[in-house]
Amino acid sequence: METGIARRGLTLVLSSPSGAGKTTLARRILEEEPGIEMSVSHTTRKQRKGEKDGRDYHFVDRDAFTRMRDHGEFLEWAVVFDNYYGTTRQPVDRALAEGRDVLFDVDWQGATSLRAKAGDDVVTVFILPPSASDLEQRLNVRAQDPPEIVRRRMLGASNEIQHWDEYDYVVINHDVECSVAAVRAILAAERLRRSRLTGLKEFVQNLQAEL
Repeated sequence: METGIARRGLTLVLSSPSGAGKTTLARRILEEEPGIEMSVSHTTRKQRKGEKDGRDYHFVDRDAFTRMRDHGEFLEWAVVFDNYYGTTRQPVDRALAEGRDVLFDVDWQGATSLRAKAGDDVVTVFILPPSASDLEQRLNVRAQDPPEIVRRRMLGASNEIQHWDEYDYVVINHDVECSVAAVRAILAAERLRRSRLTGLKEFVQNLQAEL
């Protein structure tokens, strides 16, 4: 920014029950918003068709994940449907210090860990489906998981949704375009938060001295 004012980056956390659309929203935010990058998690989940190691996830086995966890390398980690997911701390800390924003696609457990460890750097948004039937339809259309996994995800959705009131913002994903616009508005406002602007105090002091 001009006038000696810089900005510390923020971590934008998107959470939702599986199938509610947060991955689509995250992809659109990355495409349309400059200065934000995706946090690439480590996971023990099997690689799906079309996914690329290092771009979508860092795919590791359980032993490697456990070693990283025990060495304190993760900013947050969680177990989701018997698979481990975690975000390493160092690249996130570096991005925030350089004024770049980091986008997280995590569940409520990950969001809780991030709030505990990153504090005011974290902005959380919960994505809700418009209805239960819509959620089930999306899961079936996605067709990447067998029917028994879809049933498990529907059962898990209730547990995930009960944490909605722990988030800073809630977006009901009736329409993708409207939801993208809402998340972009949240991001724009949070980027202007006074506490994120470094050098602002000095700027105001100099401004007052000139009056």
